[in-house]
Formats: sequence, structure tokens, C-alpha cells
Amino acid sequence: VQLQAYGGGLVQAGGSLRLSCTAAGHTFSDHSMAWFRQAPGKEREFVAGINWNSGSTYYADSVKSRFTISRDNAKNTVALQMSSLKPEDTAVYYCAARGYGSASKREYVYDYWGQGTQVTVSS
Repeated sequence: VQLQAYGGGLVQAGGSLRLSCTAAGHTFSDHSMAWFRQAPGKEREFVAGINWNSGSTYYADSVKSRFTISRDNAKNTVALQMSSLKPEDTAVYYCAARGYGSASKREYVYDYWGQGTQVTVSS
């Protein structure tokens, strides 16, 4: 099973970026998906998640109303649309997949992880 995250880059504060994560090697529609991030010197943290069955979404308070997670089961892809970016959003962003269970902020429930994509927001 492979998750490939891409779309990161350098953006000015207030700008937007769209991250995508493509899955291969498993039944994507059976997996809840999530985005986590890890800033330098900090622990990895939950950003957003989307359930495999209901499509319900969840967000960290720090990104609520600025970020939107979505999925396209036909394309085996989950996306994270980020707007109104702040310097504190700078981090490596990871996508993760969990078979059948609900999306969660707990890292240990996820079965697969992508390699990460760097997002840098300049002030």
C-alpha cells in the first residue's frame, strides 16, 4: 500500500495551497483519511480527517474555517484545500489511511502513511 502526498510549497501569509494524496494498493473507499502535520521541533498533530462511509469531516481548532478536506473515491485521492495560511501552518504535512474505522486525531489508529510534503508560509 502506498500513499503519495504532493502539492506543498512556499506561499506568503494569507495565500492558499492545495495538497493532494493519492492511494494505491488498497480499496481507497474503505479507508478513512486524514492529514497530520509536524512543525520543526514539535510533535506531529492532527489537522483534518474524513470518514470512509459517511464522508463526515473533522478539523483541528487551529485550522477550522480555513482548511477543507475532501475525497474523490473514483480517483483514490484525498485533498486538503488550505486558505488564509499563516506562518504557524509551516510544517511537513502527512496523509494517513485507516481501514474501516472513523477518522481520528490519534496517530496510532492509522494503518498507512504517506511520505510528507513540505509547506512553508512566509510572513
